[in-house]
Amino acid sequence: MGRQRPDTEAITESIDSGVAELVPDLGGRNSWTLRVNGTPQSHVDLDDPTYLEFEYVRRLGHIVDLTAPSRVLHLGGGALTLARYVADLLPRASQQVAEIDAGLIAFVRRELPPPPRVKITTGDARAVLVKARPGSFDLIVSDCFAGARTPAHLTSVEYVRQASAALVEDGIYAANIGDGNGLQFARAQCATVRAVFEHVCVLAEPGVFRGRRFGNFVILASHTGLPMQQLTRATAGDPFPGRVEHGTGLTKFIGGAPVTTDETAILSPAPPSGLWGT
Repeated sequence: MGRQRPDTEAITESIDSGVAELVPDLGGRNSWTLRVNGTPQSHVDLDDPTYLEFEYVRRLGHIVDLTAPSRVLHLGGGALTLARYVADLLPRASQQVAEIDAGLIAFVRRELPPPPRVKITTGDARAVLVKARPGSFDLIVSDCFAGARTPAHLTSVEYVRQASAALVEDGIYAANIGDGNGLQFARAQCATVRAVFEHVCVLAEPGVFRGRRFGNFVILASHTGLPMQQLTRATAGDPFPGRVEHGTGLTKFIGGAPVTTDETAILSPAPPSGLWGT
């Protein structure tokens, strides 16, 4: 059943990639924040899995709400926030989670057991995609971080093509990335995804779009179309309202940034020191 009420102290565990910490919500909710090497990775409310604390997860939740996927692949596990959300709203959906850190998986399984119909495997995201049968998933969510940075080999056009191959014809690819001043990485990632998918949009808070501060960008893509009007309304209605760029707005945002390949791929930018109080 997992933890039934919040404790007052954090739970710390050594994992493959360093140190994981589950910090309880002191506001009275039965919820926990997972931090890995000091970086917040996930927030989970055990009493209400549909409560999404982090804004970028809310953006991902919007596409779940609007498309009701029945087969979901999560590349990157964390504390399984989005998988719990899907399981609560769509209990018949089958889900697979791929997480490279076996120690983190064991820690989360023990302290915050996952819901039913969520298969968790240890492995690199690209290795999992290589093994996936074509047309296996309705939604693929790429939310992979080594510390606070996206690994280089998960940023290339070859990686996006592998994800595309694993989707059904009208499936959706979603990626969460971080960027800040200059936004060269975010622009290049949008260009890279658009090199594979015809329909692409990117969601972020206005200040993040303007490069005024480091933050999350959620990129959504499909071969057949995206629910743009509904996405725009939902994102604008978030507690921290966001903006959606697509079409000519997305082209302007990309601004001629090159497509990233396996040969040119680099780690995503590191967030500013002290961004999360560490």
